[in-house]
Amino acid sequence: MAYVNLLYEIADSIAQVTLNRPEKLNPLDGDTIEALTACFTDIAADNAVKAVVITGAGPKAFVAGADINRLTQLSALEGRAWGLRGQQVFSQIENLPKPVIAAINGYALGGGLELAMACHIRVASPNAKLGQPEVKLGIVPGYGGTQRLPRLVGKGRALEMILTGDPISADEAHRIGLVNRVVPQEQLLAEARAIAAKILENGPVAVALCLDAVNRGLEMPLGEALGWEAAQFGLSCATEDIREGTQAFLEKRKARFQGR
Repeated sequence: MAYVNLLYEIADSIAQVTLNRPEKLNPLDGDTIEALTACFTDIAADNAVKAVVITGAGPKAFVAGADINRLTQLSALEGRAWGLRGQQVFSQIENLPKPVIAAINGYALGGGLELAMACHIRVASPNAKLGQPEVKLGIVPGYGGTQRLPRLVGKGRALEMILTGDPISADEAHRIGLVNRVVPQEQLLAEARAIAAKILENGPVAVALCLDAVNRGLEMPLGEALGWEAAQFGLSCATEDIREGTQAFLEKRKARFQGR
């Protein structure tokens, strides 16, 4: 499949999505947003894809931000629509019932950090810089930054990043829990794929139900969220995978999950 401004390939049930405008540091323009929407719609429907790694082309940037020239032309209503459009595709990624891992290979600023935060797991190279610099341009993060960042690192740290607009290093991002791991750049994609492969050893229905339980539960009061978890646990008990998984455990062998 071909998508504007994206490279797409599948190997070992893992799709790799690469934003491919390295000469512009892989910006999130309108065409790229539409391409991401189409790409993840196809991924959701493709049973051959079990996990996704998303990264940026070149050694400098994951995604360095939005199309600044376009932003200067937006009215209030157009700006709201622009934000909602980006939020829609990032929610699509976040709610995908397959794990999505961001391999952050350089700058992840503005919309780039918002894209990374929509992914389920984040791995960064040491040269990565992560930030929400929108206030330096006189605007507000519009693709989920004011909401996902506090949920990941806490209100105080998030407000410091959002209100100063200053980026942080990969090591600092790891320290505060914004990224899961920092690995040498030449190992970045291999590490992201290794995490994906490790997840794929587990029951795919259980993985999808865990993603749903975490994503939905974070939006609920604790009591309601626990009830939702119990419902997802119940669904997993009705699968063939639980029988295979428990039998494999008892027989001391590797489970052969069928995803049903």
